[in-house]
Amino acid sequence: MKTFQTLQELAACVGQEVAVSDWIPVTQAQVNQFAEATGDHQWIHVDIEKAKAGPFGGPIAHGFLTLSMLPRFFESSLEVREVRMGVNYGLNRVRFMSPVLVGSRLRGRIKLLTATPIENGGLQTTWENTIELEGATKPACVAESVVRQYP
Repeated sequence: MKTFQTLQELAACVGQEVAVSDWIPVTQAQVNQFAEATGDHQWIHVDIEKAKAGPFGGPIAHGFLTLSMLPRFFESSLEVREVRMGVNYGLNRVRFMSPVLVGSRLRGRIKLLTATPIENGGLQTTWENTIELEGATKPACVAESVVRQYP
């Protein structure tokens, strides 16, 4: 876990890879719960037998499930002690580059691209998140996320 005391200490890391998360397994239960939450019940995600005969040899995670793991990657790898609240501000770019088979493991490589002071002593940060798929040559996803943090 990479720990910063202040937002200014974090801001000094612009242009650097700041953290690498723990590996997180992707389970069929997660995929099913995500399907229930979003209404996306496409067979490639939830019909195990049909998915085994499909193009990937088994069920795959939803791309947006993979993307929704960003907070877990941050939580397991990065802390700014003076921050009492952080909010997602948006995404600039997202690409899903490799299918994530159920049973795979993912981790996030987190690079700080920008850090801009905002109101109330906060900091708006832009992050390049490379979601690695264990054993794959290409990442599962690369996403540029924007976060606002307040002391």
